[in-house]
Amino acid sequence: MTTDTHTLHIEEILELLPHRYPFLLVDRVLDFEEGRFLRAVKNVSVNEPFFQGHFPSKPIFPGVLILEAMAQATGILAFKSVGKLEPGELYYFAGIDEARFKRPVVPGDQMIMEVTFEKTRRGLTRFKGVALVDGKVVCEATMMCARSRES
Repeated sequence: MTTDTHTLHIEEILELLPHRYPFLLVDRVLDFEEGRFLRAVKNVSVNEPFFQGHFPSKPIFPGVLILEAMAQATGILAFKSVGKLEPGELYYFAGIDEARFKRPVVPGDQMIMEVTFEKTRRGLTRFKGVALVDGKVVCEATMMCARSRES
């Protein structure tokens, strides 16, 4: 494990995550420390396809997608800490606890996702996550993720 902090650009994120447009929700990794934490950014654009229906007269970034963005950040942290997925492996969002939404995220916002490794037990890894806009918490949750072979 290294103690250096790093940034990752979109090309490196695409090498790690299987997600693609319109479901890739991490634009850049600002810094991370393997096995400990990761800070990433999602630039929220009015051009996001879900804003057509959520909601046309008052676009709000869907809360479940804030959670998904944090989960994608945990995937990047996991892959940088223990290695990329092998052929036939998947990384699943396995559970969520204590999810709270504090304020809406709207077009033009820059959402910062901060995820921290907590522990691994019985094949599940637990992370604490928080999403912020302008330094204010918009969402927080405890997430569980699992890495397993496709069946």
